[in-house]
Amino acid sequence: MTISMHISPARIWRERIYRYRLVGRKCLKCGRTHYPPRPACPHCGSRDLKEVELPRTGVLETYTVIYTVMDGFREKAPLVIGIVRLDDGTRVLAPITDVEPSEVKTGMRVEAVLRRIRKDGEDGLIGYGTAFRPVLSAKTS
Repeated sequence: MTISMHISPARIWRERIYRYRLVGRKCLKCGRTHYPPRPACPHCGSRDLKEVELPRTGVLETYTVIYTVMDGFREKAPLVIGIVRLDDGTRVLAPITDVEPSEVKTGMRVEAVLRRIRKDGEDGLIGYGTAFRPVLSAKTS
């Protein structure tokens, strides 16, 4: 049995800034930053928030490897999902990409990249989002 994933064009358009860029919200009451953006601060409940661009690098705090995935993601199995603590302290739940699961380690430096997350059928919409990959230690010029 194949389950079709219908992606709404309106939703893709509406959420594009949050999926294509690391934009969170900073609470003007308690000073904490959260991602993804919510209408109220998850820490103190204040609605006095401002959008902020988040750092694109951080440290992998913890992760899990998912071997059994649902239809639409099978070509990505095994799938590594991790909690990244960005350089400003904000925590982000995201896929870890461009690395073999056996090479993933807690404490490794990672950087945000844009990746295809899903596709709605053969000719459907493609959804992109933020994933993290290990920081390349030696960059060539």
